[in-house]
Amino acid sequence: MKNYPELGVQIPEIQLPVSSIDLQKWSVIACDQYTSQPEYWKGVSDYIGTAPSTLHLVFPEVFLGKGDETARIINIHTNMKQYLEKGLVLPHQGMIYVERTVSGKTRRGLMLALDLEKYDFNAGSTTLIRATEGTILNRLPPRIKIREQAPLEFPHILMLIDDPEDVVIGAIEKQKTALPLAYDFELMQSSGHLTGRFITDSNLENKIIKGLEKLADPKVFSQKYNLPDDTPVLLFASGDGNHSLATAKSCWEKLKPLVGMDHPARYALVEIENVHDQALEFEPIHRVIFGLKTDIIQAMKEHFGSDFSFVEANDYQSMIASVKSSSGPDHHFGFIDAKGSKIISIKHAKLNLPVGTLQEFLDSWMKKGQAAEIDYVHGDEAVLSLSTQTSNAGFYLAGMPKSDLFKTVIMDGSLPRKTFSMGEAHEKRFYFEARSIS
Repeated sequence: MKNYPELGVQIPEIQLPVSSIDLQKWSVIACDQYTSQPEYWKGVSDYIGTAPSTLHLVFPEVFLGKGDETARIINIHTNMKQYLEKGLVLPHQGMIYVERTVSGKTRRGLMLALDLEKYDFNAGSTTLIRATEGTILNRLPPRIKIREQAPLEFPHILMLIDDPEDVVIGAIEKQKTALPLAYDFELMQSSGHLTGRFITDSNLENKIIKGLEKLADPKVFSQKYNLPDDTPVLLFASGDGNHSLATAKSCWEKLKPLVGMDHPARYALVEIENVHDQALEFEPIHRVIFGLKTDIIQAMKEHFGSDFSFVEANDYQSMIASVKSSSGPDHHFGFIDAKGSKIISIKHAKLNLPVGTLQEFLDSWMKKGQAAEIDYVHGDEAVLSLSTQTSNAGFYLAGMPKSDLFKTVIMDGSLPRKTFSMGEAHEKRFYFEARSIS
């Protein structure tokens, strides 16, 4: 394994399933998807059965709080050890170029490992690797329990680079047909196609590193964003899997006094994508409230006072159109319940983004026990279906321009949590590759 400490990058040894395994059954979607749709996970479980699968190696969050967390985590560790003992995964040295084709688009990525010593998920961080949104600390303990005893990591982490000239990943795509095939198959549940190619050419590896070094050059960085020369460089920003990366960091901080700095747990396997990739879209993340106990519209009137107003929408689609086309200084978002849809406006907002204005209210309101639960969902159909059920309500948000991401994080720090999603639920990263962390 080769390290580039100034970039926070390691060329990893990646574990892949052996050729006898059904790859469609092996690969499942990120654990934090479909958290309010248990029928999705039941369909996955029924399809896979007892076949070797990453389903048996991860903890879908739909099952959190169901009373069997300890047993599930023990099973995960047992299954990982058995898979290793049976030789169901084998190591391959080097980076992997990844293409994910879904919804008529092909996203390009690069599998490598990042140095957790160069990462800090706390607000106001100026490290080379940063979170883009606030980390919800109470989401970490179950993940930490899994990782700290696990021999393998299976990442769904997507990290972004701001590479408008497409120097890094573009260099790989130009010669991809010459790269040995690592995997090539259809994903389950109509979630597209996944292809991986081994990067075995040392000259290509050097081009990739040189491209990253250019992005990390302090002079290039400061000129790109019109910042003072001494502004700390942001090279890698989290796109998806922020809490998984925070879990890896938390485990490493606990472990390193016991094992020293030269240990595989110091690094985390991730997929790197270019924020300017034409196939990469930032989708909004909507809010659904379950088990309402009070009138949430009345609560918003009391919270925002005269700055709050709303109009009734003719239907769900007209509400969506209005929210997406809204402009100006006021913040706008949609509201949905069994009675219909509204378009909410907030004047004189204190925060930069509508999602921040809404989330600040919801955090305060939920702490008062005014509803049973809040969930964060992707897609127009999902928020409509869940929000119109009895005692539920939902908030519809517009997306954030992806071109604003890096400068916003550099200038303002972390975004409000669950500000954006890299695609809709079925477009999320699937577990496939692994790396030894013990």
